[in-house]
Amino acid sequence: MFSGIIEDVGMIAKAEEREGGLRLTVAAESLDMSDVKIGDSIAVNGVCLTAVEIGSRTFVADVSVETLNCTTGLEKQGSHVNLEKALRLSDRLGGHLVSGHVDGVGEVVAFNDIGDSWRLIVRAPHALVKYIAAKGSVAVNGVSLTVNRVAGDEFEMNLIPHTLDATTLNELKQGLQVNLEIDLIARYVERMMTADQE
Repeated sequence: MFSGIIEDVGMIAKAEEREGGLRLTVAAESLDMSDVKIGDSIAVNGVCLTAVEIGSRTFVADVSVETLNCTTGLEKQGSHVNLEKALRLSDRLGGHLVSGHVDGVGEVVAFNDIGDSWRLIVRAPHALVKYIAAKGSVAVNGVSLTVNRVAGDEFEMNLIPHTLDATTLNELKQGLQVNLEIDLIARYVERMMTADQE
């Protein structure tokens, strides 16, 4: 589990094709790797990956074809990525509960400076919109954000300067794709409501 509070902005140092997916080497500029061991989970742009090799400032993770088919932003060598280590039970939960299981890929409709913050509008896959609510939480490329408004398949958020400084969201622009994870509670509520109808 993760919180959506990004700990470091890293880079895909190497993306090697392998049978069944990719092997990524991720460089982490300031992420403390001293407590990370092989088998630990690290969220990369909101995607929960398992560390299979660990260096002092890098880690290696394998990405399956299935993961690549339902996410974006992992395959491009040299791209910046948001990084977060898995939570410990003693950690503060500053964002919201994030599983690292991406639900779909959205598209940036608008990203505008509105003075003291930036307004981000994302178009979600139609099947996901019912899980996104005003004043609810959503993870965009692994970053926990609060939804301000939902209209049709689009939802809007405000990003404060700290979020832009501490994440890759400052690189967004119209037309770019982003990883989306809906709130866990919404997913389970729907399951409970529809279980008897199956």
